[in-house]
Amino acid sequence: MNFLYDWVVNTFPGQVFWTYYVLNLIFAAIAYKLGFARELPWQKSIIVYLLLAVGNFILAVFSIMKLPITESLIIISLILGMYRYRLHKERSAKGNEA
Repeated sequence: MNFLYDWVVNTFPGQVFWTYYVLNLIFAAIAYKLGFARELPWQKSIIVYLLLAVGNFILAVFSIMKLPITESLIIISLILGMYRYRLHKERSAKGNEA
């Protein structure tokens, strides 16, 4: 049932932890940027992303324990991407009406 886990183990047999870490970091950053990010000064943005990178160690461990962390981050990123695209389309349609 864990297709992603089987793929990671078979494709990157020696680097399962780091593969999950990078995947989780990418999808967590996408989810943060699409759904939760505010306009911050660059110093605060660096701190936020550093803390996100530190917290992803725990998520990588949970992913290795076959919990659906990475799969959840992929789904969250897709849904937030669709939401942002729809919001953009609505705003551009509203701007054309005025």
